[in-house]
Amino acid sequence: MNGAADSPAFRRILVAIPNWVGDVVMATPILRALRAHFREAHLTFLMRPYVAQITDGCELCDDSVHWPGGRGPTAMLGLARQLRRGEYDVALLLTNSFRSALVVRLAGIPRRVGYAREGRGWLLTDRLRPLKWGRMFVPVPMMPYYSRIAESVGCRVTNSALRLGVTPEQEAAGAELMRHYELTPGRYAVVNPGAAFGAAKCWFPERFAEVCDELTRRHDLRPVIVGAPREVPLMRVIAERCRDSVVVCDDPGTTLGSLKVVVRDAAVVVCNDTGPRSYANAFDVPTVTIFGPTNQEWTDTDWAGEIKLQAQVECGPCQLKRCPVDLRCMRLVTTEMVLAAVERLLAARRAPAGSTAVAATNGSGS
Repeated sequence: MNGAADSPAFRRILVAIPNWVGDVVMATPILRALRAHFREAHLTFLMRPYVAQITDGCELCDDSVHWPGGRGPTAMLGLARQLRRGEYDVALLLTNSFRSALVVRLAGIPRRVGYAREGRGWLLTDRLRPLKWGRMFVPVPMMPYYSRIAESVGCRVTNSALRLGVTPEQEAAGAELMRHYELTPGRYAVVNPGAAFGAAKCWFPERFAEVCDELTRRHDLRPVIVGAPREVPLMRVIAERCRDSVVVCDDPGTTLGSLKVVVRDAAVVVCNDTGPRSYANAFDVPTVTIFGPTNQEWTDTDWAGEIKLQAQVECGPCQLKRCPVDLRCMRLVTTEMVLAAVERLLAARRAPAGSTAVAATNGSGS
């Protein structure tokens, strides 16, 4: 069954939110459109507890329900009973997982909209078909991919800009980090060397260290290395390789909430294809993103404030978490390529309004 193009008068709407940080941020245009279109409806997000730190401050929902810590049948049935009490008219699944479709079916939600993936089509009432070439999925940017779900219930998404809010608590936590590390807005660069996807997505520590040194020497910017708690050893390795002083946000570290403030007030962000990249996009901070094995199309936002660097190799983009050969896609992205991209972005920000002398580009570096 395909969703009708009309706009039903839903009273209560459940939206299953993605788990990855970047995917959540890329879903904000769709969530914003749903909030505006169904302004009289009660909108609830189903999400991981940590995701709340990303969506908090955006004023996109009325309340939220969190996935339980356990994954067994008892936890699933308990969540289904909780959702059943919510008496939702429709569930919109921005997630592709089988269990998200199963839990809303067990909850008795009458209309269930999502992509027919992971063998879950029979659990949905509105089955959207992902683009495929043979048995392979065709890379599609997440924003239009999510938009089809909203459009299936009559909600058009006309503004594709990523946007995040900041709560007073997050603002205070970010300000405390800025004071602790003596950071001045606009006078530092955020460097994010990790990636949750896997080791193949990470550029080399020695090259990040070289970038940090040149950010100080060429642009008088303090490098601020950030990452998740599990990435602290990597952050410290990079700092140890630097000739000049850098800030390592490890004690105290950033949270997904306080990181909003740190990224928002930076002059530039240099990162792998990971969550803080989407933060920078949402706060309009110039960004250099280093791509390795992942296909840019999945996360493309067509934002002019980003330069994406990716070497064209015969084996990529392979989407593998660990490289079986020599990680050539990352080795061919040089330190100088990254620094040249930083220079172009900073020059574009310094240029007078309306000037076209220097422009950021959105595409593969060379």
